[in-house]
Amino acid sequence: MDLAEIWRVMRRRWYVLLPGLLITAALTAAVYLLVPVEYRSQSTVTLLNSKKATVAFDGNPFLSTQASLTGMADGLARNLNSDGAKADLKALGVTGVHEAKIADNALGPYMWLSVVGTDPAAVLKSDEILTAYAEKRLLEFQSQQSVAPDAMIRMSTIVPPQKPEAQTKARVQFLVMAGALGFVLSLVATFFVEARKRQRSSPGRHRPAPGEGGEGGGPAAEDAGDPTATLRMTVAHPAGSGATGSRTGGSP
Repeated sequence: MDLAEIWRVMRRRWYVLLPGLLITAALTAAVYLLVPVEYRSQSTVTLLNSKKATVAFDGNPFLSTQASLTGMADGLARNLNSDGAKADLKALGVTGVHEAKIADNALGPYMWLSVVGTDPAAVLKSDEILTAYAEKRLLEFQSQQSVAPDAMIRMSTIVPPQKPEAQTKARVQFLVMAGALGFVLSLVATFFVEARKRQRSSPGRHRPAPGEGGEGGGPAAEDAGDPTATLRMTVAHPAGSGATGSRTGGSP
């Protein structure tokens, strides 16, 4: 079946295709209205060495980096993603979904703190709360271990919480899936109806029952295609028989 034939079938069965396309349009519109646009705000922070450890570097923490800082960043990220941290952040007014992780392709203890939600203003505020809460948790970890203030790891904000950006990828994917699924189902229904119509308009050939004659009817029609019919007739009526033989047999 080529494209021209497909087009002819679609045009001939428009009464099946059109309702399907209308339902598809309604489904796509419903997805557009029901799936809200999500916004994302993100900040970037880094862990710095303690004041005591940077004395040899004239107090410059960016000149003193240790592998332990990356390990601490990983532990802090895991804590911020825990259920206990989620409860604390919710009580502080964080809405939406937050995430803390080590920055991709980071060459040091850099972390990404992000919040995703449907209200841009609330998302930005939540990311600010998350950034401040992360620094607080870092200090609490060290205070629990009785670390001296001069030996504590510090946190510095590299990129403050950014203006929320719309995340349309998921919404577009849902719209494409709804449209494609509806269009395919409409085509399937159209060609299914076309196939059923063709089956009804092209019934199978009628086969005559045994003993039923052909066009001429009778045994002659049955023997018309039999190559041995002439042989049977010859055997049944040998030469010399017939009317002449009957007269000869009746003469004295």
